[in-house]
Amino acid sequence: MCPTATPRSGFFRRADGDGAPPPATITAGTLAFVSAPPNVNFSATLNGLNQTVTATQGLDVSDATGSNAGWNLTATSTTFATGGGPTLATTSTTVQSGPTRACDSGSSCTLATNSFSYPYTLPAGVSAPTATKVFNAAANTGEGNQTVTVTWSLAVPAATVPGTYTSTWTISLASGP
Repeated sequence: MCPTATPRSGFFRRADGDGAPPPATITAGTLAFVSAPPNVNFSATLNGLNQTVTATQGLDVSDATGSNAGWNLTATSTTFATGGGPTLATTSTTVQSGPTRACDSGSSCTLATNSFSYPYTLPAGVSAPTATKVFNAAANTGEGNQTVTVTWSLAVPAATVPGTYTSTWTISLASGP
């Protein structure tokens, strides 16, 4: 015959015997990039035609706040320039369609629900203008670790002067959609 156990409800008595439930303190984590946003590199060979070249950028976001507030990614840049001569148009960098998103390997996440419409034009100027939202995680989405992959497009006019053009980009992460 097997012994039987009597189910009990309630809480267990602590070793000190006072009968109070054991405490469980859970502290909010942070909203941050898992790693710094990587650089974006474009490459084009002039062929006498207007061209659009693309490059992807994976933005690895961690929302461990438990707030369900959502978050947003903003971006701004300086104008692509050769350092003393030719520049590309301030409207030359765009995102034509919504970024993809995926939970990081080994992570449990609630995928971000993005409410922005595309195309998006990256702000640019001699001095970087005010950043604008390029992606957001609506409230109650975007928790855990996930990578948002943006496909950037760069317009290269047929008459572009050959050279190495550089631009400084600032990508930021903030709470709230």
